[in-house]
Amino acid sequence: MGEKWSERLADLLDLPRDVVLDLPRIILTGNRRLVVENHKGVIEYTSELLRLNTAKGELRIRGEGLVLPAIFREEVWVEGRLQQLEFYDWGD
Repeated sequence: MGEKWSERLADLLDLPRDVVLDLPRIILTGNRRLVVENHKGVIEYTSELLRLNTAKGELRIRGEGLVLPAIFREEVWVEGRLQQLEFYDWGD
């Protein structure tokens, strides 16, 4: 199923796009907390860089004093001084 067709189907059936398109949901609270839902695993983690795998590519979170107070199968919480989000290979 093509991505454009999936987008139209999601709109037609009033379904959340993140679910239909297997996109991560990113919830940012100021520059201190980030919640990423629907990730596919941690690639790398340091106090200055978190690399997450997603179905669409890699999400890089850069900052200072990064900690992971919670990590679940499909959800990661990141706290610290968040400075930058980068998206790689998202095929847009």
